Amino acid sequence: MGSRFPTKKLCVFYGECEAQAESGEYRTYRQILEGVVEAFGQGLGFSPTVTEIHSLPQSLANWPPFPDTVEALRQLHTRYKLAIISNVDDDLFAPTAQRLQVPFDAVITAQQAGSYKPSLHNFGVALQRIGRPKEKILHVAQSLYHDVVPTRELGWKNVWVNRRKNQPGPGATIAANIEPDLEVASVQALADLAAAR
Repeated sequence: MGSRFPTKKLCVFYGECEAQAESGEYRTYRQILEGVVEAFGQGLGFSPTVTEIHSLPQSLANWPPFPDTVEALRQLHTRYKLAIISNVDDDLFAPTAQRLQVPFDAVITAQQAGSYKPSLHNFGVALQRIGRPKEKILHVAQSLYHDVVPTRELGWKNVWVNRRKNQPGPGATIAANIEPDLEVASVQALADLAAAR
């Protein structure tokens, strides 16, 4: 395993497996994640147990937000409407929503859209749900591939939260060669910029 997939490349492999699974006919994110575990098994030469296959989607309920996120969202919510466009199922997002501790004005999941970002369809659903013109929307996200590429194509302003600034590779997503309208190191850095305006 170590020679074929060094630790630093496992995230890239994950991103490739996830993107491939999301590009086909719509399946729930739970099924996508189970497929990723199975793809890891095939790619790394092991047969995951049923428990292991289910472990990745079940783990989402325990994923904490980044340390800066909750306070930054609170600050931003005092001045702006906030919406989520997420590549998850409704039930998988529910525990995350509780952890974020901020009431969102709109939540658009892949389950609701019936597709996954970077599909432009997800952003079209979001635009309808948000009810504001694209010129009034600032899309803030961690993934160039899933978020900055499609929002650039649609003419939305975007901010890339580059939490990997000093680390090589794109992390657990597909690499994309595109420049965001603004790059920040954290959501808190964006909240600080907004407060200074």
